[in-house]
Amino acid sequence: MRPILYSFRRCPYAMRARLALYVAKQQVELREVALRDKPTAFLAASASGTIPCLVTDEGAIDESLDIMIWALRRNDPQYWLDMPEAGWDWIAKGDGPFKKALDQTKYASRYPDQDPEVSRAKAAAFLTDLDQQLRQDPGGWIFARPTLADFALLPFVRQFAFIDKNWFDAQAWPDLQGWLQRFLESEVFAEIMPKFAQWKDGDHPTPFPNSMPD
Repeated sequence: MRPILYSFRRCPYAMRARLALYVAKQQVELREVALRDKPTAFLAASASGTIPCLVTDEGAIDESLDIMIWALRRNDPQYWLDMPEAGWDWIAKGDGPFKKALDQTKYASRYPDQDPEVSRAKAAAFLTDLDQQLRQDPGGWIFARPTLADFALLPFVRQFAFIDKNWFDAQAWPDLQGWLQRFLESEVFAEIMPKFAQWKDGDHPTPFPNSMPD
């Protein structure tokens, strides 16, 4: 059976899962989920009830980073997994403190005990460090070439940037801003962001990716 990916277009976790599936040429059946109207089949498959969820013959994978690794272990034509050990540290910091600060900034009403300006400053500190890391290589990647670390982090940096794009663009992060802009203008970003109708039981299967990268 073709694996099934329960996804939500704008979710950064789902974005990075789709990125790896696309680059690894692992075709799945995509089911677009409305977060306020989660289908029964999705809730039955996902122990956490969170997006994304990849259902395979071996079982369901609920964590987006695990979905990326699952895809790339099957086919890694761009050698994303061949990265320095420090790449895992960057991902951990992005998934942990940075994402927490991002959420407290973007969804400030959900965190009444947190000052959103303090949270934004915490996120900005991480991005300042990332900008400095990107500056170390003239290729414009976290390391000497694109790796899993770049594409695990980019969807979340995008999410933070668009909280207040004018503020983000005004920061002294030229390498970070260029890195993000190249991603937003890239073919791979366009390929993972088509709009899909909300999936309902009985719908005709939607293959993703629809076309494979060269």
